[in-house]
Amino acid sequence: MTKAVLGIIGGSGIYDLPGLEDVREERVASPWGEPSDDLRRGRIGTTEIVFLPRHGRGHRIPPSEINARANIDVLKRAGVTDIVSLSACGSFKPDLPPGLFVVVDQFVDRTHGRPSSFFGTGCVAHVSMAHPVGPRLAERLAAAAEAEGVAIRKGGTYVCMEGPQFSSYAESLTYKALGYDVIGMTAMPEAKLAREAEITYATLAMVTDFDCWHPEHDHVDVKSVIEVMHANTEKARRVVARLARDFPAEREPCPAGSHKALDFAIMTAPSARDPALLAKLDAVAGRVL
Repeated sequence: MTKAVLGIIGGSGIYDLPGLEDVREERVASPWGEPSDDLRRGRIGTTEIVFLPRHGRGHRIPPSEINARANIDVLKRAGVTDIVSLSACGSFKPDLPPGLFVVVDQFVDRTHGRPSSFFGTGCVAHVSMAHPVGPRLAERLAAAAEAEGVAIRKGGTYVCMEGPQFSSYAESLTYKALGYDVIGMTAMPEAKLAREAEITYATLAMVTDFDCWHPEHDHVDVKSVIEVMHANTEKARRVVARLARDFPAEREPCPAGSHKALDFAIMTAPSARDPALLAKLDAVAGRVL
């Protein structure tokens, strides 16, 4: 069996993870470019943790310029089997107020111009994204929140916009009418790349605002978002710590198939595969290549 290693991707307002023991910083090289920051490795209880701040420490990198391929690649090289993504988001539902956490189970990708696959010309692959979140990991995450007394909603659709600007009023009304629950700028293509890398993925989304559809909150500003984030950062850290303390020692098979996503995904015949691309895929797809 594969040892379980829990990767945590910290979003806005979460640039480190206090409580880690045996901490060490590690710079991992990636053929996909520079990741957002060095990896911060340690453990909580007996669970090995690898932490990566998505925007870099100090929030240096905007959503559109995050090198998600490099981030997922270095986490894979570090042995990560499961990723919990921490993400600030806006809400489209009156019953999802600021301060609430949502364990997302679906995504809609409205980004553009972001590299969204490790594969391409010379090695074509198609993985299933029907169920992008690992159900068991999501259940463990929800149970950790409940155990810590943190208010959560199980399930929800996260629409990922390009940013860095917040939504227009028309966009906000459109997404609300389509029935989406929350909106953010970072879950895609991160979730797609995690699936290609056969890493089980889940998102803990922190609601920071009602987006601009709400008549009493008709615009979103950074000041109000930061205030909610600061108030809830400690809750997110507690949830992660509880999740880690209760995490299994060995990787669990994922009901959504994330642990074997590449079994039948690669279409390109071995004789037609590009050696240069295969070399870059050594960590992500080495199991099947």
